[in-house]
Amino acid sequence: MNSEMQQYLQPTTVIDYNHPLVLEFVQKNKGNSNEVRGQAVNLYYAVRDGIRYDPYQTEISIKGLQASGTLQKGYGWCVSKAVLLAACCRAAGIPARLGYADIRNHLSTERLRQQMKTDIFYWHGYTAIYLNGNWIKATPAFNKQLCEKFRLKTLEFDGINDSILHPFDLEGNKHMEYLNFRGEYADLPLSEIEATFRIHYPHVANLQAADFNEDVEKEISRQQ
Repeated sequence: MNSEMQQYLQPTTVIDYNHPLVLEFVQKNKGNSNEVRGQAVNLYYAVRDGIRYDPYQTEISIKGLQASGTLQKGYGWCVSKAVLLAACCRAAGIPARLGYADIRNHLSTERLRQQMKTDIFYWHGYTAIYLNGNWIKATPAFNKQLCEKFRLKTLEFDGINDSILHPFDLEGNKHMEYLNFRGEYADLPLSEIEATFRIHYPHVANLQAADFNEDVEKEISRQQ
């Protein structure tokens, strides 16, 4: 593998795949297959469904976004779950990098809408995985249980096709719209994310005291 690709295999402070928790998680979930694509697929589902999605827990810091920390907590949001998947792939010897896009999210909770004052999510995170000579996008953000509650299609990943968010839910209502792809990085572009959030979310209060699952149930009841 050439030197340019080596950067996508290295541990970093955030993509800390050399941490015992990450190594243990990878060993447990990558499967017995020697086939790289199969391991990447297994790791995708382990992160998607094994780590609960919670957008109220969005600490924008090295500590708050570390792969090992996400495993310790058992929950994360799109950025931290993408970091974890990248760490898992690198630990398995599979090149991976972090990708970002701005999206319009038509489905959220009342608390998020009130706090954010916008339906645009800046720096939505996904993982780009290098498989069979191609960079494949994988989005492990929404766990299966959450998708079922919100009547969303779960995002599947086969290691061949890009796995990005669906434009419509199961009822045909608008779900996600990609507005702008910000590129893919060897490591977390923390300063850029912080700068954008200061501009677009200056009024967002700390949501950590709120229960996302409880708010999801309220949102579902409101829509019925």
